[in-house]
Amino acid sequence: MSLRIGLVGLGAIARAQHLPALEQVAGVHLAALASRNATLPDLPCYTDIKALLAAEPDVPAISLCTPPQGRFDQAMAVLRAGRHLMLEKPPGATLSEVEALREEAARRGLSLFATWHSRAAAGVDAARAWVAGQRLRKVVIEWREDVRKWHPGQDWIWQAGGLGVFDPGINALSILTTVLREPVRITSADLLVPEGRQTPIAARLEMRAADVAIQADFDWRETGDELWRIRFETQDSAATLDQGGARFAIDGQVQPVAVASEYATLYAQFRDLVARGESNADFTPLRLVADAFLCAHTQRVAPFVDDSNG
Repeated sequence: MSLRIGLVGLGAIARAQHLPALEQVAGVHLAALASRNATLPDLPCYTDIKALLAAEPDVPAISLCTPPQGRFDQAMAVLRAGRHLMLEKPPGATLSEVEALREEAARRGLSLFATWHSRAAAGVDAARAWVAGQRLRKVVIEWREDVRKWHPGQDWIWQAGGLGVFDPGINALSILTTVLREPVRITSADLLVPEGRQTPIAARLEMRAADVAIQADFDWRETGDELWRIRFETQDSAATLDQGGARFAIDGQVQPVAVASEYATLYAQFRDLVARGESNADFTPLRLVADAFLCAHTQRVAPFVDDSNG
């Protein structure tokens, strides 16, 4: 039987990724929508999550695609209504929130899936397999993009809890923490915060995993093509995950990988978790971001003016 899913939030990510994925994956289908301002044809649509939960008792699973600020109350309402829960990244605004959700889901015997879509990128499994057989010396992360292109008019990302440049940067951290065998820790962080904003437009991180040195450069001020790259170096060799994890190369030789739809993979995983009565709630990438804020040296930089909408 196909898993009926209610989708909460119909912003850019939901339209570009979640809706197509729900159409691609066998064994799941979109059964209802909750959105303040948007509707879809031939689908029950509600203005908020409480209305959806009350009107749709036969929808057993909910996918939350709302910004992390304010998501906790929505997520807890889902669990208290006895529904399985899938969370868009980042899973919440704070670690206390997401740990409370994990405890509530476990107490009620519900599946909780904290998704990290970049872990499902085509080259990540190949990178993990290569790293497992190597003695790494260094990892270098470059994650640079144009905020005006990827987040036009989205003021929430500049507010407390919005993560700023860590909204894309956490994708790199999610890949890093699934590829490396050893736990990753932050040793220093420099955050560049525009005047009048609460979150960084750029970040420089120093990390370690056992004796492996890790450097990360996140920047939202890139005006050319996006650079989403992680380079793994040994004494004699190097491998690179590029294009956000979609392409994997060893010593410059691109490796064959299966074409993968990240969000379709996530919905297939959610379907299987619910069927098995299991959860997958790894909050390690969010913990690293929290640690970066805890130990950060903060520098104020020029104000950011969002002129992306003309």
